[in-house]
Amino acid sequence: MLVKEFIQVLRDKRLRVLLFLPPLIQLIVYGYAVNFDISHIRVAVLDQDRSAQSRQLLNRVTSTPYFDLVAWLDSEDEARRLLDLGEVAMVLRLPSDFARKLKQGDTAGVQMLLDGTDSNQTLVVMRYFNQVLTDYTQDLMRDRLNRLGLKRLEMPVGIEQRVWYNPNLTGRWSFVPGVIAMVVLLVSLMLTALAVVREKEIGTMEQLLVTPLRPLELILGKTVPFVLISLIDAVLVTVAGVFWFEVPLRGSLWVLLLGLVLFLFNSVGLGLLISTLSRTQQQAMTAGTFILTPAVLLSGLIFPIANMPEPVQWLTYLNPLRYFIITVRGVFLKGVGLEVLWPEYVGLGALGLTLLTISVMRFKSRIG
Repeated sequence: MLVKEFIQVLRDKRLRVLLFLPPLIQLIVYGYAVNFDISHIRVAVLDQDRSAQSRQLLNRVTSTPYFDLVAWLDSEDEARRLLDLGEVAMVLRLPSDFARKLKQGDTAGVQMLLDGTDSNQTLVVMRYFNQVLTDYTQDLMRDRLNRLGLKRLEMPVGIEQRVWYNPNLTGRWSFVPGVIAMVVLLVSLMLTALAVVREKEIGTMEQLLVTPLRPLELILGKTVPFVLISLIDAVLVTVAGVFWFEVPLRGSLWVLLLGLVLFLFNSVGLGLLISTLSRTQQQAMTAGTFILTPAVLLSGLIFPIANMPEPVQWLTYLNPLRYFIITVRGVFLKGVGLEVLWPEYVGLGALGLTLLTISVMRFKSRIG
């Protein structure tokens, strides 16, 4: 059965390419396209003061790699038009009394007009600009104190930041290890489900049932090849992530392999379960997509689980991808071992055993 399945999968040249090339393409696309580090934010300026002080502030803004000044505006109507068209993410408006208030020692207002359709980008833009404005304000305060002959302004509390595991906060380092989990889930789940359903669809399942194979042997014969193919895909994606994207692999490969095998129990069990619920390959693909999308969204790969409503957080414990995302990030970035990851491995083992048991029982009942 194993030999037959390998021959059937690998004899098709196009299928051979589709088995191993798409995971690498997915890694490259996700690695470059999915980036939470926002830079080159398009900014327009409505400077109604046109003073030396307003130019100093604007120079602070444009000297950072985060902001690109793309337009000088003459009216508020132009600002509204650019925001409506989505050509800029922020319009910075400096009122006509900006310099006068600074010279008088008063608080000078600066208005930010933001495009809030992308809330994540808007929050990042606000944080970046507030940092620039804070630095500019501190310099002004020091100048005022120096002119008055007072002591230099010092902050009462100083913060010394040390970021562990990802010192430069590179978004790619956090996301690329998660692609390994996504690829393994996609390949093993879909191939397992489609392989079994294909036998039903073309009418060869009845021929397999009259062979001396027992149901367990039939299940192993249909799943083991795709487990091995998924392992090969995981190795390809891991090598590409380490050497192409330069993501550090600080932990043990054996710890990662053990977690990968436990995760495959879950994905193969889901694939078998889908095959028992589907009669055609189209139904299997639809069911697989229905499972994959929530699994990714509830895994913590893209959105922090702590930010989700409490009932949804409890639901994530039924998602095997949640445990494996923690595993791959822990092995890659933290270099931790079983002494830290054992709760995730227990969760993967319990979920995998449950899914495989339910799937095998349904498979046997279907055969019966």
